[in-house]
Amino acid sequence: QDVYRLQGVKINDKHIEVIVRQMLRRVVISDSGDTRFIREEQVERSEVLDENDKMEADGKLPASYMYVLLGITKASLSTDSFISAASFQETTRVLTEAAIMGKRDELRGLKENVIVGRLIPAGTGMAYHRNRRAQSNGEDLGGEHAWPVTDDVIIDLPQEDISAS
Repeated sequence: QDVYRLQGVKINDKHIEVIVRQMLRRVVISDSGDTRFIREEQVERSEVLDENDKMEADGKLPASYMYVLLGITKASLSTDSFISAASFQETTRVLTEAAIMGKRDELRGLKENVIVGRLIPAGTGMAYHRNRRAQSNGEDLGGEHAWPVTDDVIIDLPQEDISAS
């Protein structure tokens, strides 16, 4: 923040906290325990926490991990949304990798929803997205919580069999 202040720019601490949080969201598995992870694999911390909760509930050995500090560029490119990553940098590489891997973009974030022209999952768009999730789970919110849900957009890139080429 001092660098910004020297230039006469004031930035609230919360903005710095968000950036640092994004830079620290990935971890490296140091011991996979009984989980599906592989030693030295780099994954989202939230995935490890979810998997470890399942392992502990089943009485199995959880994974241990170490935090990885990613640069801002790398943190932006390592998001779950390939649409968001492709809009940031290295567009061709990101989209090619997504197509080869057969990735699916669930359009959960603000940026990817803006890119495809949908309501963002915030503010008044929260009701729409809550109802959309409920419908996909077979639930009916009905009444005041109901919001018309139409054309569910999920970008799904089918994985090609490159061995046939």
